[in-house]
Amino acid sequence: MRINSLSKIKNLKGRRVFLRTDFNVPLSKGKILDDYKIRQGLATIEWLAARGARVIVATHLGEPLRRRAAASVKPIAVRLRTLLKRPVKFLSGTVEPKIAAAVRKLRDGEIAILENLRFYKGEYANDAVFARALADLADLYVNDAFAVSHREQASVAVIKKYLPSYAGLQIAGELKALNKVLHPHKPLVVVMGGVKASTKTPLIARLYSRAAKILLGGALANNFLKYQGHSVGRSLVHADQSAAVKKFFVGKKLKPKIMLPLDLVVQDKRGRIRVCLPDGVRADESIFDIGPATITAYAAVIKSAQTLAWNGPLGKFEDNSFKYGTLAIANLVAARSSGLAYGVIGGGETLAAFQMTKMAEYVDWISTAGGAMLTYLGGGKMPGLKGIIKN
Repeated sequence: MRINSLSKIKNLKGRRVFLRTDFNVPLSKGKILDDYKIRQGLATIEWLAARGARVIVATHLGEPLRRRAAASVKPIAVRLRTLLKRPVKFLSGTVEPKIAAAVRKLRDGEIAILENLRFYKGEYANDAVFARALADLADLYVNDAFAVSHREQASVAVIKKYLPSYAGLQIAGELKALNKVLHPHKPLVVVMGGVKASTKTPLIARLYSRAAKILLGGALANNFLKYQGHSVGRSLVHADQSAAVKKFFVGKKLKPKIMLPLDLVVQDKRGRIRVCLPDGVRADESIFDIGPATITAYAAVIKSAQTLAWNGPLGKFEDNSFKYGTLAIANLVAARSSGLAYGVIGGGETLAAFQMTKMAEYVDWISTAGGAMLTYLGGGKMPGLKGIIKN
């Protein structure tokens, strides 16, 4: 793979760079609750500014579809100033004449951030007119927003038609890490959880031939258990996922590389919790975690891995009663990474679980993306990377 990286830009001094970032962080009453994504994007901003570029930062925040104060990126500008320890100008729009005038006044090494791109319908519509107006602000385009690079949106996809385009440091790191999963040191072990089977089954299919084992949990596993004929009680399943799940069965027999939970932690409507086998879930019970026998079996497989990839929690880990399966496996993946194996994790909930273990720093690569990670590894379309990478 060849990446049109920042190192290929010969001279940045005095050039205006439109830098598409993913600073879509959680906010509450104007306060940033977790600045992980912002901190991950600092390296590219600093790299550009240090070389005299006039940096125009652009991001989305939530899915507002209309201008409202609660979705403004102004708090992000404030946090950037603190983290970069240098001025960052907040511009209260994107393509308005006053914004273009402000951008033209930037000096070498200065940084400005535009207002939320999703305040503009043209962003969602991948509108060429809107993209061209964004492009007119700059001389170069840098995409450092891997998490939205699977979207057909103006600031990610069509803007590249109008400017020389490059990959930021964060995207370059993502691609290097994810390609180690696609071309792994074997054995590769994949841990897959979360909710919707439809977003996970393409990845399971693509990695099946490469992987030694694929370990399933969460509501994803519920769909497989139900297809096998087990009662899942009141557990979360998706009726439209049987066709996606069916591909991994020969008749009702699961393909050999895929492992389902051996036991489950369930709760009934009265709040009573117990551990049971997959064929023992009662009609009034819901599956919320993998059980101790499953943790032991999955741990044995993970300990044999040379490459590990994980996306999606294995249960309702945000509830103290059902966090043990996810956190036990997270601890093991973290301990195995950074030496014994190469570990990659992705997805907001997966990261949240790892942060609870206090061991996230030991994982070789933490992807800032969830859906984009699945799409890329699953061989799906990545409009944001078109023209920036070549296979």
